[in-house]
Amino acid sequence: MEGHELHVGASIGITLFPDDAVDTTTLHKNADIAMYVAKNQGGNRYHFFDGRMHEAVIQRLQVENDLRKALERNEFQLHYQPQVDLTDNRVVAMEALIRWNHPERGRIPPDRFISIAEECRLIIPIGRWVLQEACRQAKLWQDQGLEPIRVAVNVSAVQFTETDFAETVRQVLQETGLEARWLEVEITETVVMKDQEVVRSNLKKLKDLGVVTTLDDFGTGYSSVTYLRQMPLDGIKIDKSFIRDLETAAPSAESKNAGLVKAFVNLAANLHLSLVAEGIETEDQRRFLLQLGCSRGQGFLFNPPVPAEEATALLRDRG
Repeated sequence: MEGHELHVGASIGITLFPDDAVDTTTLHKNADIAMYVAKNQGGNRYHFFDGRMHEAVIQRLQVENDLRKALERNEFQLHYQPQVDLTDNRVVAMEALIRWNHPERGRIPPDRFISIAEECRLIIPIGRWVLQEACRQAKLWQDQGLEPIRVAVNVSAVQFTETDFAETVRQVLQETGLEARWLEVEITETVVMKDQEVVRSNLKKLKDLGVVTTLDDFGTGYSSVTYLRQMPLDGIKIDKSFIRDLETAAPSAESKNAGLVKAFVNLAANLHLSLVAEGIETEDQRRFLLQLGCSRGQGFLFNPPVPAEEATALLRDRG
């Protein structure tokens, strides 16, 4: 085509007459639902319809439709979970986490709607709102006389691989008046693997702005160490799966998780990266991490995510 060779794939949905339906309209609808499932599984494949699909797809479409109205209706809210100095429990940063307060179905957890928002690209306006609200709140804390702390925002692969993402961040900082050094952008290795050139470019632009960037869920991906060397990142967060079993062995024991966490601590030190441990739930885990050389963490031991008003009180007490 105009001198270019194109390769075409297909996603196919299949429904059976008379097992699934006996009228043309329903058969077409069933085949369309099955095709949608095939596309969601990566495309270039076929899928047979079954009755369970219909309910799942209807629920998903309902969530997508409600998501499109949620921003307009101010149904989203940010909760904040503190990152603390493990030596004295002093709050050193806040992670902003989105919550959806649905008017009919109540609180909908992020794992029920984030992936859908990514698929239909609603995550881009939702993500911008999160950035705007988190930066606004961080600046408000400063204006209230509280000690300035960094606010961390999780950014999806869809959002971060937009070529103008760094410009969006610059605009948000300008609109809210927050200095770039008080914003931290967290990405996962999934983000890094999407489009490495765009990701590297956006990371460099963020660094030039003065924004801190962190690799979240570290240790769960395939080539995290390679990315740490190649990408201009500022820090890593140890995934909670490595923290969960730390208390089951003494610090001197040759526990696999303890050895891995110690390796992460050394790696971060050698690469001059900051280090935060996620998912700390017990005092034993806190002491264990300190003995391994990790001095910052977050988790339910210190505080669950709370609304901005409670986070403000927490900063006044433990800032």
